[in-house]
Amino acid sequence: MKFKESTTVPLIVAIAFFMQGLDTTAVNTAIPAMARSFGTDVIHLSAGVTSYLIALAIFIPVSGWIADRFGTRRVFCLSIILFILTSALCGTSQNLNQFVIFRILQGMSGAMMTPVGRLAVLKVTPKEDLVTAMAYITWPALVAPILGPLVGGYLTTYWSWHWIFYLNIPISIICVLLAWRHIPDEKDTTPARKYFDMIGFVLSGLSLAGFMYGIELLSHTEIPYYVSLIIIVVSLGLLVLNIKYSTHISNPLIDYSVIKIPTYKVTIFTGSLSRMVIGVAPYLVPLMFQEGFGLNPFQSGMLFLSTMAGNLAMKPATIWIMRHYNFRTVLIANGLLIAIFSLFTALLLPTTPIWLIVLVMFLSGMFRSMQFSAITTLAFADIPQDRMTPANTLYSTIQQMSTGMGIAMGAVFLRFSNMINGSTEHYTVADFRLSFIFVAVLGVLSLYGFTKLTPDAGDVVRGKNKA
Repeated sequence: MKFKESTTVPLIVAIAFFMQGLDTTAVNTAIPAMARSFGTDVIHLSAGVTSYLIALAIFIPVSGWIADRFGTRRVFCLSIILFILTSALCGTSQNLNQFVIFRILQGMSGAMMTPVGRLAVLKVTPKEDLVTAMAYITWPALVAPILGPLVGGYLTTYWSWHWIFYLNIPISIICVLLAWRHIPDEKDTTPARKYFDMIGFVLSGLSLAGFMYGIELLSHTEIPYYVSLIIIVVSLGLLVLNIKYSTHISNPLIDYSVIKIPTYKVTIFTGSLSRMVIGVAPYLVPLMFQEGFGLNPFQSGMLFLSTMAGNLAMKPATIWIMRHYNFRTVLIANGLLIAIFSLFTALLLPTTPIWLIVLVMFLSGMFRSMQFSAITTLAFADIPQDRMTPANTLYSTIQQMSTGMGIAMGAVFLRFSNMINGSTEHYTVADFRLSFIFVAVLGVLSLYGFTKLTPDAGDVVRGKNKA
């Protein structure tokens, strides 16, 4: 029964992860059509994207407390049901204000769905099966951003943008039925009720949302730099205050003390930089194909599908590699390959043969997949079972933040590259080339943190040291 749960539950959770990722990335493609539908300027639609990400940042920390109090199965299924309802509301939006409100509600439900789903996997998976389980639930985070623009472009072009949200409904219904049947009920084992850390909720919400919003503002040419910097500094100050406050209470909303575990600490700090580098590609590459190469959205999406093929092709090899080579070697060597292929992407031109572009995208997708899976698996390698909830809550929060900041970082790099090259009217191939050079440099710099790992780090999940 244990083996069945440790394979079935990750696959069910993977469905939810894929649905959420597809929804998030498909919306970006539909922004011009939605702006016309709402009768507003396209730049104002960024509020719909930003509001969703901010809602995630605020409410993800609450998910651990809710799951402990009511049980992972109940909370996971409820979050999917709420995602169905809020997706339907988004699809019925008649104006921008309605859309922003419904996206905030959708972000609240998504904030529970992702971390609680991962927690459900962690609770039924033995340490020795963690590599396989994490491989199952991490591929949606890599595939969905690639399929998203393609699906969003197709639905928007041949149907309407509303169907991006309506598509969630049948997928969600199937997912919640499977989850209720296969995820174990915790009615008799749910921990004793704990008080809700309201002060920690306010501090974490303001700091995380403010930091993400400040980073995002750096890409807006109409906003002065000092405004963004002030928001970022204030947000960091609130974060420091929240960390200090959490050490003085018995049940903090976010338990930062789990960062003391060495392998977990590396995945939080260095791993965040790696996830930012990984998250740049789904944003910058399709934009380069359209703005720099002159391709239409559908052609761009089709070409970028080769990255998805690389992601999927790497999955069988991922488990074998992580069992035969230590995490330190894998993360450093594979991280270097990501940086190298970021440089290769910078060298692509509109005249580059299609087969060569496809090859670069395919191999880049393979290495991004490997890094993402390795970081996620290592994060929980040395976490005791009774610390899984706080570790998962913090990790889910940081993962969402770093993914969002990866997109924001890509926009910031592109803006600075445009300024350096002296181009003001539109983005050119030269702007994208310089942006990917910045990404490659950041990728190399992030490798230093992985050198702090010991050769036997994470061996317990590699089957080398059965705990």
